[in-house]
Amino acid sequence: MLLLSLAQSLAAEQKIHSEIHSGHAVAMYGEPKYGPDFRHFDYVNPDAPKGGTLRLGAAGTFDSFNPYIIRGNAAAGVAAETLLTASADEPFTKYGLIAEWIEWPEDRSWVTFTLRPEARWHDGQPITVDDVIFSLETLKTKGEPFYRFYYGSIDRAEQVGERRVRFVFKEAGNRELPLIAGDMPILPKHWWEGRDFERTTLEPPLASGPYRVAAFEAGRYVVMQRVEDYWGRDLPVNVGENNFDTKRIEYFRDETVLRQALKAGVLDFRVENQAKAWALDYDIPAVRRGWLQKDEFPHERPAGLQAFAFNTRRPIFADRRVREALGWAFDFEWTNRVLFFDQYRRATSFFNNSEMASRGLPEDGELAVLEKYRGRVPEEVFEKRYPVPVTDGSGWPRGNLLKALDLLHEAGWVIRDMHLVNDRTGEPMRFEILISTPTFERIMLPLVRNLKRIGIDARIRLVDQSQYINRLRNFDFDMAMLVWPQSDSPGNEQRDFWSSAAAKAPGSSNHLGVSDPVVDELIESVIAAPDRESLVARTRALDRVLLWGFYVIPAWYSSSDRVLYWNKFSYPEVSPMRGVLVDTWWFDEVKAATLDAEMRRGGTDQQAPR
Repeated sequence: MLLLSLAQSLAAEQKIHSEIHSGHAVAMYGEPKYGPDFRHFDYVNPDAPKGGTLRLGAAGTFDSFNPYIIRGNAAAGVAAETLLTASADEPFTKYGLIAEWIEWPEDRSWVTFTLRPEARWHDGQPITVDDVIFSLETLKTKGEPFYRFYYGSIDRAEQVGERRVRFVFKEAGNRELPLIAGDMPILPKHWWEGRDFERTTLEPPLASGPYRVAAFEAGRYVVMQRVEDYWGRDLPVNVGENNFDTKRIEYFRDETVLRQALKAGVLDFRVENQAKAWALDYDIPAVRRGWLQKDEFPHERPAGLQAFAFNTRRPIFADRRVREALGWAFDFEWTNRVLFFDQYRRATSFFNNSEMASRGLPEDGELAVLEKYRGRVPEEVFEKRYPVPVTDGSGWPRGNLLKALDLLHEAGWVIRDMHLVNDRTGEPMRFEILISTPTFERIMLPLVRNLKRIGIDARIRLVDQSQYINRLRNFDFDMAMLVWPQSDSPGNEQRDFWSSAAAKAPGSSNHLGVSDPVVDELIESVIAAPDRESLVARTRALDRVLLWGFYVIPAWYSSSDRVLYWNKFSYPEVSPMRGVLVDTWWFDEVKAATLDAEMRRGGTDQQAPR
């Protein structure tokens, strides 16, 4: 019987490995939306004309063109091409870009990519298997910590043909790994050899994509020029995209000045991220006359989480009750009414605006996942809804502050001489909220005021962007306003966000210092989810455990893109679920001429830039 059972097991394993799938695309679950003969994505205009300039603004600065290391502040728009590229109207499907064909076994223990013979670097040399292998080894050993976590389950890459490269994984059943491997930036080995990859550089690296750096001035601007003989311009995944001849990115230290540049016509396009500015700053003649368009584009993409983040490595934030207590001092209702003009929704999850967000009490598949951790997670996980404090919006949340004081008293903090102090040591509760833009100062001040009402000395520290980035990388902060983006199919990136290993790795995204064996196990269960239903259940379980750890004070999110643009562009009729994609827009000669004429008739000598 034992020999028979062993033979059956080996036969089953052999069957799994013998069932090889192959195609032009690979989906996380199910089948790709677009078949092998598709000509373009549904959300593009395949006949969009090429030409014109798009001028964008960026806040901050840059001192490097290497976005893959922890040093420096990389310029926007210089990322390398990948083997595969995603569609914007599916949860998680990748189509061939540098790779023309994909093969993988049923258990997804490896994936093989066949490179396109026409794929070329801008210097004319072909993209080779050596480039792919070099990219994996370099990013894992010399890149920022994210790559070590994200590609940690990739054991090796090996050449299996002239244009074929195989990624062998350390584990089977991780459905995301073939897509992750395909999402890896491909770097030119022949260009990087002899250069120090771990150093910042203002020499634009050799690339292969639709644009190349044509001009720049460090910290001021970058000009990207469309590559006329770009090797991939006619691929179905690129049809209708990359329509501008030139993209110019201007840098501004202050977002207020950036907005003035937009209103003056120095910039063409902006996604507005400040509710106050959206409500008040654009009541100008150009908007009223329709020259500067102001539109909202609803979207269905996950909002992730924006939150006041505790660095739990700090002793004052080590106690879960302290973190929960401070959350009661944030008056979202007043903030949203007075500062945000009721434009936001309260964040209640690490996966907002998504079916992955936990809600109510756990049930069905999520409850089954959590049951195995009963006794290792707070009992409230099973018995209570996550408590999101609510106020009357008056700006004086007395009841909430009394609740905060009760929790702080339980944690050993008491009021003495109008100050909150540790009952045992007499040390006052004092911490710093780190920000890099004055925009957040007006939002932090009401929280600081409420904390002061219960004796807490919280202070805002405004630093420049470079210092801010370096302090976050080294976990050198008490509290900060941070954002964790999420996808429709959470997976391996969760290790970088919340795992115990990432908590010990400077430069990772685990700024909170989450180090919990249960969270580690839940992350691995999310990664190993065999189908969409189990992925949702496991992600909700992870979300609930993270929420009840009170690692953050959840902030807010929006389910639409607030966009301003000068009326000289057109965009496709179909809007993808991921929201506005400016790469699918195009310069409209007729609109530009009309705008120019209207501005002249309107009594201004400002011309619509071309």
